Amino acid sequence: MHEPLTAAEYKAIAAGLQLPSGAYIDGAFRPAKSGKTFTTINPATGDVLGEVAACDASDVDIAVEKAREAFEDGRWRQLSPGERKTTLLAFARLLEDNRHELAVMESLDSGKPIRECQTVDIPDTIHTIRWHAELIDKLYDSTAPVGSNALTMVVREPVGVVGCVLPWNFPLLMLAWKIGPALASGCSVVVKPAQETTLTTLLVAELAVEAGIPAGVFNVVTGGGKEVGEPIGLHMDVDMVAFTGSTPTGRRFLRYAADSNLKRVVLECGGKNPAVVLDDAEDLDLVAEQVVNGAFWNMGENCSATSRLIVQSGVKDELLKRIGEYMREWKTGDPLDPDNRIGALVSKTHFDKVASFLDDVKTEKLKVAHGGKTIDGVYIEPTVVNGVGPQSRLFREEIFGPILSVTTFETLAEAIALANDTNYGLTASVYTASLRNAIRLSREIRAGVVTVNCFGEGDASTPFGGYKESGFGGRDKSIFAHDNYCELKTIWIDLSERSVDETIR
Repeated sequence: MHEPLTAAEYKAIAAGLQLPSGAYIDGAFRPAKSGKTFTTINPATGDVLGEVAACDASDVDIAVEKAREAFEDGRWRQLSPGERKTTLLAFARLLEDNRHELAVMESLDSGKPIRECQTVDIPDTIHTIRWHAELIDKLYDSTAPVGSNALTMVVREPVGVVGCVLPWNFPLLMLAWKIGPALASGCSVVVKPAQETTLTTLLVAELAVEAGIPAGVFNVVTGGGKEVGEPIGLHMDVDMVAFTGSTPTGRRFLRYAADSNLKRVVLECGGKNPAVVLDDAEDLDLVAEQVVNGAFWNMGENCSATSRLIVQSGVKDELLKRIGEYMREWKTGDPLDPDNRIGALVSKTHFDKVASFLDDVKTEKLKVAHGGKTIDGVYIEPTVVNGVGPQSRLFREEIFGPILSVTTFETLAEAIALANDTNYGLTASVYTASLRNAIRLSREIRAGVVTVNCFGEGDASTPFGGYKESGFGGRDKSIFAHDNYCELKTIWIDLSERSVDETIR
């Protein structure tokens, strides 16, 4: 179902795409009130894809008003769980019917390799919507053990109007991580896609209404962070913000909440994720394959990317040799060619930022074990830098590009200290044949997700989020994500004889 097409087939789809251009509010596309637009560009070619509505606070006001109307009149939240489930499953089917168009649109807009869009992002997006749809009629409310003189119910209610603020690295998948549980819970949403990658979110919103989600429940406001993101964060009628993106921007949303209505805020932010390899790891080929995938998947534009390889000194040289062998499979080039696994970085600004770390390699006189070149001001080869110390910017800062730093250790205690020597705490990977060491490292590393002898983020059933500056307020994915989008209400019913006697009198 999700096998890649040929490069020629993808280019034919690209040539025939009708790209959306307006914001999507109350079930219809519309221009920004100001009439302004911004240009969206294919980062791989520099070609203009189109003009998109450049919205501002006035458009946010309209979208929030329509979302509030939809929430208050109950057109979505008051449907039975089974009805919402049926509609979301129909939504997932429409996404599947349009999977090739969505994959191509995502690749054109973001520079992502079409292979990953088609085989990872689109299937996982569809699965996420289905998973949360299926959970709707399987979440039970509860009672509390208060004795025979009262009946207490603890019930979930949708939180209300949710602002979903998305990153540019996984536009579709991060959208699904937010709207899956939000819509399943009965909320209305106002989505702000990243300005660099707006197109697929607009198409998804149109498909949602086509599937039967009522107008006003799913709105998309396009534009910049200052013009759209900040008004969402400060809006007095937005009950919650779910944000994925950089830690500095996440901090702003906490300030916006404090300066407005104390709205709930859930943040999934940056990472500086270690892969810790002990010298007893049984299969260095497996380790090499997993480290390469973790470091270079989506060009390293991934908050959970393996950015630091922390390896016991006795196996470092052999592991780097095998990493180089696996890197041969990671070809760089045209994102619409399914043979390529490294596409274009999302923008010239981001390319320059990532390339600056290669300048640090020269300044610090570090050794490039593999890669290290830039191509056409658009692509950066997957790169492995050896001998990186804890004070280096390559060790400390989130690169968000295809650069892996290598640091050695001697003892387990040193490995734990190096892994935790960061302000972030999103993910980590551990490679060892010792169950004792695997458990100790998994417990001691301060990260929200720790994988053993593999790289990954779990699946739809497991929570995703971080410690420290990687996260705040809740988790994406899993049953726990539904807690983000619900209020808990206690209903206490007095059954005592005193209250009965007073009622009779």
